[in-house]
Formats: sequence, C-alpha cells, structure tokens
Amino acid sequence: MGSTKFFVTLCVVPLLASSFCSAQLSATFYASTCPNLQTIVRNAMTGAVNGQPRLAASILRLFFHDCFVNGCDGSILLDDTASFTGEKNANPNRNSARGFEVIDTIKTRVEAACNATVSCADILALAARDGVVLLGGPSWTVPLGRRDARTASQSAANSQIPSPASSLATLISMFSAKGLSAGDMTALSGGHTIGFARCTTFRNRIYNDTNIDASFATTRRASCPASGGDATLAPLDGTQTRFDNNYYTNLVARRGLLHSDQELFNGGSQDALVRTYSTNGATFARDFAAAMVKMGNISPLTGRNGEIRRNCRVVN
Repeated sequence: MGSTKFFVTLCVVPLLASSFCSAQLSATFYASTCPNLQTIVRNAMTGAVNGQPRLAASILRLFFHDCFVNGCDGSILLDDTASFTGEKNANPNRNSARGFEVIDTIKTRVEAACNATVSCADILALAARDGVVLLGGPSWTVPLGRRDARTASQSAANSQIPSPASSLATLISMFSAKGLSAGDMTALSGGHTIGFARCTTFRNRIYNDTNIDASFATTRRASCPASGGDATLAPLDGTQTRFDNNYYTNLVARRGLLHSDQELFNGGSQDALVRTYSTNGATFARDFAAAMVKMGNISPLTGRNGEIRRNCRVVN
C-alpha cells in the first residue's frame, strides 16, 4: 500500500470490465504536473479536521456518495442552478451532505500551485483518505487520474445510495451493483466509526426496532424525540473523533445507531466478519483501506472523458 509505483491494472469485476476497469488510474499520475498535490491536500485537511474533527467523516461520506452515483467523478460537488439539477438536493444529501467548503479551499490552493491540472474528483479521493488518517485510521495509496463529470444525476442519487433503513439483502445488492462484495460493504460501513447522524435517520430504530440494547435506546431517545428534532445529532459510535473498530464492538452489543448498521450483525451472513473486526482492529483497518481503493475505482472518467473543473461547484 505504501508503494509509489502502485498501478491499478486489474478490473474490479472482470465481467463488468467496461464499467469498473480503471487501468488508467495511477498513484503517480500527477508526479510531474503537480508534485506537491498530496502535501497541499494534507495540509488543508489537517487545518480543517483540527478545527472540526467531524469534517473527516463528512468528506468521507461525500466520497462515498460521489462514487455510488455514476462513479467517482466529482458530480456530487456541482451546485444546482436555474438550468442544472445536481445531486446536492437528492434525499441522501439534502440537509446532510457537508464539507464542500473544505474541497473549495483545497481546490483553490491546488489551482494556485498547478492550474487546470488536478480534478475535483481526485481532490475528493485524497481528502477522504487524509481525513481518515488524521483521526487515527489507516492510510492507503490513492490511485489518481480521474476527471470531472459535466453532468450529475439527482435521480441516481435518490435510487443508488443505500438508505439508513436498508436491510442486509438490500445493502449487499446495492454494493454488488457497484462491483463491491458483501465483505467490502461490511468493511466500508466501518466508516461509521466517525461522525454523526441526524435524529431523522435513526428515530425508527430507537423507537421501533427490537434488536437494540435497551439502555442504548433510552439514551438516544433523550435527544431524539418521537416527533420533532429531526436535525439533532448523535454520534455514530461513541468514539466519533477516533477512527477505530468500536463501531463493530457496538454492533455485537446491539448498539448500532442506524437500522442499516445493525443489519450487519443480526443473525445474517456478515455476523462472523463483524465479530472479527470487533476484536481485531488491524484486520478491519487493512480491509477498510483495500475496500476504499476498490470503491475509488468505480467507473472513473479518464483520458479525454469529462474535464478538469476550475471550480468544483460548476462545470467549465
């Protein structure tokens, strides 16, 4: 993972080569055209996360929501205009997607160092990795060379990003559609070791689910009433500013905050892997890093496709 000569030459799913093959991505893509890129991104993320640790989770989520809608192409960063409908107001993103200003800041600094060279999609991929590292999580080599989409799809964002109410079967199916295995899904769900969720996303879980620790439900109900308070936040795993394996320990204790979280440990196919991660943080860290690289390889725009956006919020 630390090799600077790391090239992604395998397709995620051979049978779906046209969708998932990303042979053109390379960790050294900007080595000569923007040699200080990674330092610029890391420094900006360090300042942002030191000021507000939650931003690491916010940007990780942006990357996930970007990759699941027509690939990792920076489409989630595009603002709505009178003549353009982006993804920011899709149900999974409206009132919850955040961290756009951090990407703007990084983009401004990168443009000053090497203008019209680095895509917003690649900046987001690097920022997501750096946020995880800054909160104590694993690092990985980020393959680069993605280009930015000129389009976005609110309808795809509404239909292809898993909801907090998803069943295990739905989660496995939706990740499989992107070339990710059930194991990848369980590892990537561990991104919920950092950050917060809004009351509206877990209200049904704490009031109606039965596979929940009673004291945990009582604690969460105190700040998430049965009606109202939709935007009130709760930490996803209790150590929300530290990237660790506590998320899985909580699942084994039936203290998953979202219904979709607890589905990973509820008598189904992922129980054994959740138990493994709950007792072996190093195994989780390794699998999470590998799955992040795999997710980052979903349908990138490369070569002459797409563009290098000057401003991440608008097409050139």
